[in-house]
Amino acid sequence: MPSLRIDGGLVRRLYGRARAERWSLDVDAWGEALETSASRALEGKTSDARQVERYLEGLHLEDLALGRACAAGAASAWEHFVRELRPVLYRAADVIDPSGGARELADSLYADLYGLQDRSGKRASLFRYFHGRSSLATWLRAVLAQRHVDRLREGRRVEPLPDDDSSAGIASASATPHPDRPRYVARMKHALRRAMSRLPARDRLRLGCYYAQELTLAQIGRLLREHEATVSRHLASTRRAIREDVERQLRAEATMTDAEMALCFE
Repeated sequence: MPSLRIDGGLVRRLYGRARAERWSLDVDAWGEALETSASRALEGKTSDARQVERYLEGLHLEDLALGRACAAGAASAWEHFVRELRPVLYRAADVIDPSGGARELADSLYADLYGLQDRSGKRASLFRYFHGRSSLATWLRAVLAQRHVDRLREGRRVEPLPDDDSSAGIASASATPHPDRPRYVARMKHALRRAMSRLPARDRLRLGCYYAQELTLAQIGRLLREHEATVSRHLASTRRAIREDVERQLRAEATMTDAEMALCFE
């Protein structure tokens, strides 16, 4: 992906605002961080210098500087990170799993955040995915939540099948399926996948917390720093948006009637 070129004066001004000198972060490395963030956020958009400047000024600059310094292995930055942000990770872990099981995930993040040197001699740190659009604390909570979801999914894939002579292994009788069921299921999966991909990341995270992790509204609120009522309202709005998107796809692209769409949802 080609990087945007940012004026050197702007790079130095934002370097000062970020107080990046605390971590002995190189100005060139700071400029690269800004260019990468802007390039990813503004990819495919027509942006002039003023728009790029407004975008950069809206970043969490101090957090971005801290993340870049940690990625580079700066000892002072890591000391600050462990002192100030490890408690944030542990609180998020306790919200996800009050029994303490998610703390292991929180601890395992440190190795990926610190990174190891690859064959080219560069440090491959998870911090390279942090671009300052959210606070570092919010980003860490989101990464931890996603890893918890991934672990749950992995666990479900390796669950053993029931014994043949157990009641769980007895198949229940089912009604004769609708003859068009395979076609409806395929259409529904395709439409739902596209609708989900168009949701903002935060909406997908709420859905994952609520349905995949089965967190309560209060737990999600604490994790995302939102009021419980706000979480509920956003979930309801997201569900409506998904249904409207799916209905629009089925009607416009699959040319389905209302009766056929009802069978799809069923």
